[in-house]
Amino acid sequence: MEVVMSFSVNLTEAFRDLVQIGIALTSERDIAILLERILTEARHFTHAEAGTLFLRENDELQFAVVQNDRLIGRFGEAEMKNRLQAEPVKLSQMSLAGYVAMMGEVINIPDTYTIPPDRPYSFNPLFDVRFDYKTRSALVVPLQGPSGSILGVLELINALDETGCIVPFDMEYEGLARALASQAAVAIRNARLEDLSFKDALTDVYNRRYFMVRIEEEARRHVRFAEPVSLVLLDLDRFKDVNDRFGHRAGDAALKEVARLVQKHSRDFTVVTRYGGDEFAVLLVNTPKAGATAYAERIREVIERHEFGHGRVTVSLGVASLPEDATNGDDLVVAADKAMYKAKELGRNRVAAL
Repeated sequence: MEVVMSFSVNLTEAFRDLVQIGIALTSERDIAILLERILTEARHFTHAEAGTLFLRENDELQFAVVQNDRLIGRFGEAEMKNRLQAEPVKLSQMSLAGYVAMMGEVINIPDTYTIPPDRPYSFNPLFDVRFDYKTRSALVVPLQGPSGSILGVLELINALDETGCIVPFDMEYEGLARALASQAAVAIRNARLEDLSFKDALTDVYNRRYFMVRIEEEARRHVRFAEPVSLVLLDLDRFKDVNDRFGHRAGDAALKEVARLVQKHSRDFTVVTRYGGDEFAVLLVNTPKAGATAYAERIREVIERHEFGHGRVTVSLGVASLPEDATNGDDLVVAADKAMYKAKELGRNRVAAL
């Protein structure tokens, strides 16, 4: 009786905490951070050793976030993610996650190796064989929004007791996990909508609106913590000639390819923006001027060497930093713009700084 009472109190506290988590989730703008937070909180509440958060894309489930403490210890986080995220899950395969995504039901399985053959879903042990792992208990929950649409699936693996032994997921946690998943679905939907409002439709990098928000945030952070902030402005050389000679379709293709190259050769937290027309702004947080200059030169070389559909493309880049060249975000843009025009005056296809 004491065990039941103790569990009930903990569950009540968990639901109370869930309200605060829901508030935190809906206020998170970065969808990558949001997805990690959702899975981390779900594992915390259910004492799961591992978990996967899938997002639905048409008839597939894409691996959005994977967390597995045991496999991280064996392979390292980067290698584990590379191995797990290589292939999407087809809904037609009716795996555990696929079934939940199709039907919207919660599945709580004490032992995946003893699923009766008459069930409309099954567990594929290939994963366990490939990674020398044992998937025993599983709690699989749909990320279902208020309208009933299922955005993805939350899959929790191997509940652990106080001694670290694998046990079944307690049935009481099904409601908790479903409540968290519902809040997560709303947060994901909101983040996606906001993400779209901050993205350039042609190039899929951030737009000027988002850039202005972020540069002010980083300028304030610089004032508080004295961390360096750098800005690189990039402009395609003689871009008007491309449109005039090859047409706007070729020009659009060049812009998209430049955006892709800049993103590919930037760190995940670098803010790549289409600032306007054929001009891009790249915000480098916690990066001093020397580092930003080296980055700009690397981007210049990548674009110069790349084979574009219509022919050769070069860019001129201007570099400016806080605190050397400005004291606030607006002045930093002005300084980088001056440096970029200096690069053009010096003959284009080069990097310049004030």
